[in-house]
Amino acid sequence: FNLALQPGVSVTEFFDKSLLNYVFKYDLFQSFSKHVKKFFKHPRLIQMMEFPILFLGALPENTPALYSLMNYADIKLGTWYPVGGMNKITESLTSLATEMGAKINLNHGVDSISTEDKIATAIISRGKEFKTDAVVASSDYHHTEMRLLQEKHRNYNERYWDKRVFAPSCLIFFIGLNKKIKNLEHHNLFFDEPFKPHAEDIYINKKWPEKPLFYVSCTSKTDPTVAPAGHENLFILMPVASGIDDTEAIRESYFNSLIDRMEKLTGEDIRQYIVYKKSYAHKNFKEDYNAYKGNAYGLANTLMQTSILKPSIQNKRLKNLFYTGQLTVPGPGVPPALLSGMITSRQLIKQLIENPKAEALFSLQNI
Repeated sequence: FNLALQPGVSVTEFFDKSLLNYVFKYDLFQSFSKHVKKFFKHPRLIQMMEFPILFLGALPENTPALYSLMNYADIKLGTWYPVGGMNKITESLTSLATEMGAKINLNHGVDSISTEDKIATAIISRGKEFKTDAVVASSDYHHTEMRLLQEKHRNYNERYWDKRVFAPSCLIFFIGLNKKIKNLEHHNLFFDEPFKPHAEDIYINKKWPEKPLFYVSCTSKTDPTVAPAGHENLFILMPVASGIDDTEAIRESYFNSLIDRMEKLTGEDIRQYIVYKKSYAHKNFKEDYNAYKGNAYGLANTLMQTSILKPSIQNKRLKNLFYTGQLTVPGPGVPPALLSGMITSRQLIKQLIENPKAEALFSLQNI
């Protein structure tokens, strides 16, 4: 956990005795695949342990064992769910920020960041200038640099981003049923197909998978607020490669295939009880989040894209511009993204303390 809280700005962050002892004791930089096979022999158990790695952006053999902490969190600490849905986290953060004096401008997409003498001086939105002493960009890192900054102020060029290894995108279906389903839990993993071909289609072949694994969340099993009485709320997620074609025909084909498999494996009739259906994939991630190549989980967590080798949380040319989110430290997912905000805020506060006359105005983007 202490390693996850490092800002990734210097190799000296690793020069901590307790941290180094932990790293070498548990071989955290060996491959995840080797690490798992030290403890598990049954192929199904190995598959269960390796499945979360699909969302980290690399094959298990190319991912550091450091990320075994995900399985520890799931199994030992448990999986937590906010009653009312994941948007309750956003609502709570918004409420807390407002209580502390933050002003949030909704429906204000940022058009550009104004600069002067190596300082970000303002953000421009809908033709209006918002003066600022510091900018924290929580928007997609690539979008922030390529669309909001002049070329001379960018940390990285287009070639850099094209060479990065990205975590998957997702094909998601939001489904409402006018019946209850007995043979589903809140969390369900469908492992009726082999793991490796799906992983290779994401990271090596970079194509839509032929026999995908998928995840189904039935939140109405534990949260009665998310569906009317006698109904179920389903969230179906299939990880797919970033940067591939996304059409309605492709989505519909996979929808039919996944529903067929769900009906077969659960013994439940599902299709005829669907009263609500919405799909979400690459195009939506691009439109809603300016996500590079339509990715859903940021950069792949390979050894060469870990910690200080991730995109910097601070602009190298504009000293008061910082970055946060899943494309920088510590990595993808809701908890790491929240940690990223905390890490970045600490770096900004440190800078402001060194310049006590500054009054920070946090410019929140894409809220």
